[in-house]
Formats: sequence, structure tokens, C-alpha cells
Amino acid sequence: MPLGDGPHRGAHVDPEAPRAIEEWTGSEWMVVGVVEDLAAAKALLYPPPPMQEKPAEWDRPAMDEGRGRHRKPSSAEDRDQ
Repeated sequence: MPLGDGPHRGAHVDPEAPRAIEEWTGSEWMVVGVVEDLAAAKALLYPPPPMQEKPAEWDRPAMDEGRGRHRKPSSAEDRDQ
């Protein structure tokens, strides 16, 4: 919630104003912290997801000539040799 002057409006109206971080207790909103601006509030409330490490590249055979399912068909002359 913005802590600026005037009526409570959308969060984007005064992004440089300090923000109160509130938590719903089941019956009322309780202030649990104060941050300096909208960017800090978003960083606190919505942290980026943890980066997933890419698996190491596994050893796979090179694509050689052959008649596999995804291979380019060879010409009739190459098959006869």
C-alpha cells in the first residue's frame, strides 16, 4: 500500500512513494514492513524464481550416413554400391 499523500490509488500512480507491506491475518490487514518504493516492494513480494541449472550435455553418437527414421533418403545409385 502506498504511503503517499492523498487518497489511496493504484500502485503505479506514485512509484517513488514508500510502501507498507501488509499481510492478511484472517480478520484484518497487519503491517509487516515498510520499503522505500514500488520496485523494492515488488522485489520483496515477488522474488525471481531460482535459476535451474542446465543438465550436462550427454555423449551421443554423431549423425552418420544410414537409413534411420530421420535420415535423408539416399539415391538408388548409392544403395547399389
